[in-house]
Amino acid sequence: MNPLYVCFARCFQGVTWVALHFLNFREPKLVEGEKAIEEIPEILRKEGRKGALIVTDDVIFKLGLTKKLEESLKNAGVPYDVFHEVVPNPTVKNCNDALKLYKEKEFDAVIALGGGSSMDTAKAVAAMSTNPHRPIQKMRGVCKIPHKTDLVIAIPTTAGTGSEATLAAVICDPETKDKYAVEDPHIMPSYAVLEPSLLVGLPGKVTSTTGIDALCHAVESYIGRENTKKTKRVAKIAIKEIFENLEKSYKEPKNLEYRAKMQDAAYWAGVAFTRGFVGYVHSMSHALGALYNTPHGLAIAITLPYLLEAYGKNAYKKEAELADLIGVGKEGMTREEKAKAFIQAVKDLEKAIDIPNTIKGIADPKDFEVLAEHAVKEANPLYPVPKIFNKAEIIELYKKMYI
Repeated sequence: MNPLYVCFARCFQGVTWVALHFLNFREPKLVEGEKAIEEIPEILRKEGRKGALIVTDDVIFKLGLTKKLEESLKNAGVPYDVFHEVVPNPTVKNCNDALKLYKEKEFDAVIALGGGSSMDTAKAVAAMSTNPHRPIQKMRGVCKIPHKTDLVIAIPTTAGTGSEATLAAVICDPETKDKYAVEDPHIMPSYAVLEPSLLVGLPGKVTSTTGIDALCHAVESYIGRENTKKTKRVAKIAIKEIFENLEKSYKEPKNLEYRAKMQDAAYWAGVAFTRGFVGYVHSMSHALGALYNTPHGLAIAITLPYLLEAYGKNAYKKEAELADLIGVGKEGMTREEKAKAFIQAVKDLEKAIDIPNTIKGIADPKDFEVLAEHAVKEANPLYPVPKIFNKAEIIELYKKMYI
């Protein structure tokens, strides 16, 4: 990497670090427990809202996971409708279609029920509804939403994205084959409703990949260069809970204790990376999602160990701390040995929950240059990663992942 560019990137990140202190990094109000959803009508009443659009995907809708929420709203006399056409990696059209229904019904609250895709779509609807002259494409980047959004209530049905706690929405544009983040405090959900029973019917591969997504949020935030005392503290909470509960949750899917702890971990990981940012694992995974529609959690899970190794000595100190946290750092080990033990622990966890270790069958080597361009464009100079890579180095990482 060109030393002058590295200097520029670090200066840019330094300015960003200072600027972030002036943003309102509020947290959603947490509503937890087996009857958490039943509290939503009262929340809407307290907030003075007239009606709500439930935003979800067709699988969740057909599984009947919206019924409890619908019954609660119906019994309380709250007008509502359901938009259940959210797609994995939500698109500009997807967001506009949901917005059209929202406007037709004259609602003033959005309830996201689902994974990250549903929450991203809901955030986009809430933002566009109060910023009618700014399409979602114009909100791309950091702090591009001028006006406060309508109320967003987030109900995760996975334990992974942490989107219920973040100020980001990730949107795809199939026309340009692009995938980008909208990041603004205005789209932070006002409430996060965590009900573990919603996770019981998750397919194993969703449990595993979304769980690693949460781990990645916490790890990338922790090893990055813009974390704070709070982000480090909550990232550690998330990492420890994930190593203690993800495999159990995967193998005992009906155990509500493990599900609840994974929900908690995903939430705190979301809090951590909202302030501490992510890194190349995310930018490289977003590229795969944009070009091949690869599920986000799967792309993250495959990519994570490769990037942790690629950072090398630049991340050893913090990875060694994480090794001590999860109990794989032993007395007498060097910092490097502890760091490598942590990376191996990530690999072992992924193997135990049947995560693949290759993008073969997902990506085409002829596209590696395009993928790398996308990844670098997203990450540089914004992400405060331990080590800055250029396009050629990212191409080599994609090649390494194609084993």
